[in-house]
Amino acid sequence: MAGLPALLKLLAVAALAALVPLAWWWGRQRGADARARLAALTAITLFLTFDLIAFGAFTRLTDSGLGCPDWPGCYGQASPLGARSDIAAAEAAMPTGPVTTTKAWIEMTHRYLAMVVGALILVAAGLGWRQRAALPHSPWWPTATLVWVIVQGLFGKYTVTLKLYPAVVTLHLLGGLVLLGLLVLQHESFRARSSAVPVSRGAVLGVLALLMVQVLLGGWVSTNYAVLACSGFPTCNGHWWPPMAPAEGFTVLRELGRAGHGALLSFDALVAIHMAHRLFALVAVLALGALVRALWRCGSAEGRRFGIVLLVLMLAQVGSGLSNVVLGWPIVAALAHSAGAAALVAVLVSLSSRVRAGSSACPSPLAGVGRPVHRI
Repeated sequence: MAGLPALLKLLAVAALAALVPLAWWWGRQRGADARARLAALTAITLFLTFDLIAFGAFTRLTDSGLGCPDWPGCYGQASPLGARSDIAAAEAAMPTGPVTTTKAWIEMTHRYLAMVVGALILVAAGLGWRQRAALPHSPWWPTATLVWVIVQGLFGKYTVTLKLYPAVVTLHLLGGLVLLGLLVLQHESFRARSSAVPVSRGAVLGVLALLMVQVLLGGWVSTNYAVLACSGFPTCNGHWWPPMAPAEGFTVLRELGRAGHGALLSFDALVAIHMAHRLFALVAVLALGALVRALWRCGSAEGRRFGIVLLVLMLAQVGSGLSNVVLGWPIVAALAHSAGAAALVAVLVSLSSRVRAGSSACPSPLAGVGRPVHRI
């Protein structure tokens, strides 16, 4: 109970911050009907969730995940201002971190933004039940989203308290994308559509599943700091098939930088982690390319628009991924790579809500991925 006053201060900071988007939303939607207001609130929450995922990547890329080594506050305070003396002492002992004033502010800003998103989802869930007649979907959807954001908060907690345990950090990243997908589905349900994209939903979900595997591998690369384990492209450290230790690299239950038996993680294990992401990227690109081709050949104007967006995002992902390796992991390219993955997931989830069963003129781009499912 000793930390309760600091927690209450932290909640007050988050509530005040949440009032900014809520006041803007209410002012813009004051004369709208209930459905339009709920749609706008979902759109704002979706936008801020995407920002949260991008800022989470920035927090990780700047090594700020332990900028405040406790949770949810910073040395038991609601902000780094109240923890100045503790941060100064930690920074004096280790000038480059993990605790510095800058990193503490980055970490706490990430937490503040996460709490704002949680507050908006709480408001949306409450309004969803109160005005459920205006919802085009079940009020259990925003409720499930609220439950999931609480789960995400726990992942955030254990990311800090378990000192960047790789499996937890990776699941935290994946959970953020699941949250994004839940909000995309709810936002799409508000959109009135007269036509659907004529491709197989099973194929779209198959591509999405492959992309999520690639994101999971990418998260494992990032959380284990294996981005620079391979230099050069298309070879890795001058080899087409470099020495690797995949069993060691993909031992899930282990601390950061440690192998499963407690010794330091070997360089060959880091190479194996990097190469798995690099090789599976070929699978993901081929699947996305096949889907883009199907959308262009068989889709309506809306389908072609989706195809163009997916193609641009895919090429940008390839470019930013190569830049990370060739240019030595510049933060701009790394941040773009993380944000691009989130954008691809959002677009594919959106597309999955707009498709109809493929016709004989539009064969599935991924035969065997899934049977076509008719819209309900």
